[in-house]
Amino acid sequence: MSRTTRTAGWGRRIAAFLAALLLATAWGSVVQTQFNLQALVALDVDIPLQVRGATTLQDLAGFGPAYAGVVLAAWLPAFLVAALLVRAWPQARVPLYALAAGVGLIAAVRVVDAVAPMPVLIDATRGIGGLLSMALGSLLAGAAFAWWTRRRRSRH
Repeated sequence: MSRTTRTAGWGRRIAAFLAALLLATAWGSVVQTQFNLQALVALDVDIPLQVRGATTLQDLAGFGPAYAGVVLAAWLPAFLVAALLVRAWPQARVPLYALAAGVGLIAAVRVVDAVAPMPVLIDATRGIGGLLSMALGSLLAGAAFAWWTRRRRSRH
């Protein structure tokens, strides 16, 4: 394999990683916003659709970058483990990366909660439903990364 081919392969992996990171971050940000708004609705606060949309966009811009850091911190060790396991089970590439991304996010959120001065950093993760909803986005993004970076068979 030539140096140019290797470099192009790394560029594709980095682009896929960043796209998957963006996907997981956007999903998690939207989920946490909707969980928080729903908690207000449960208190009989009327939240029109326009306010929901504006709040979601504000949270993507405000909370999104901080959440991207949590996802990145979760994924770096999780993807390393997945990469090592894929060497032994290459046919399980997509499920291994998906599982690593989902479990890694849950672990990272719980670690952050353990060191945060408040009871939880992300209120939506206080309950298992919110935590699993956010982890689902990470899981799907991990699967997307694995799919986008899989080896393609040549068509000769």
